[in-house]
Amino acid sequence: MALSCRSLLFLCGCALSAHALALAPTPAQQPISVDAASSEVDYKTHNLVFTQVVIAQGATRVQAEHAHATGLDFANSRWTFEGDVHIDAPQQGTLRSDAAVVEFRDNQIARATITGKPAQFEQKRSDSNQVARGHADEILYDVAAGTVRLTSDAWLSNGQQEISGPMLVYNMREQKVQAATAPGTGERVHIVIGGHDAAKPDAAKPEASKADPTKPAPGSSPQP
Repeated sequence: MALSCRSLLFLCGCALSAHALALAPTPAQQPISVDAASSEVDYKTHNLVFTQVVIAQGATRVQAEHAHATGLDFANSRWTFEGDVHIDAPQQGTLRSDAAVVEFRDNQIARATITGKPAQFEQKRSDSNQVARGHADEILYDVAAGTVRLTSDAWLSNGQQEISGPMLVYNMREQKVQAATAPGTGERVHIVIGGHDAAKPDAAKPEASKADPTKPAPGSSPQP
């Protein structure tokens, strides 16, 4: 999607926490383990199929109902996960989706693309008790760039501000969110700031009770 001049940059005051979705690179020397309920290996095509699979490296875990790959070479491989996909990263960051493609480079996760209706992530912010959340039809996490890109019905919140649009890119290192629209589409970026803690209006005061016509008004003489 081409960026238009309508791009918007959220500075750190409105950005999500720098620790949001901290799926940080894991040292390549840490071992990668694969556990599954069942597996099938085709030695001719090198195709691997797993059910109820969990791939772990250090504190990072990827799990799903099904997974398939073309070999166990994590130096350069591409895995496809389907069904209740969870990617749990350090700092308690979590990605959830219907499906995901995870690319391994140099024996560590290089990038992950998750898709769903919606794909989502959440992260407890280290600087407060609030939770940073985001969702979209597709979320791409690029480890080297330190960015999360949300496309198609994208939404982000840091617990105080919200921003939504066709595409949002969050830079975790610089604590900035860039929102963009495609030229000529008429798409817009929407921002909600400080609306969550707005004071509620005072409750309407009850109306004064109407005088009972059967009772005399104060200070008047009773009728004969």
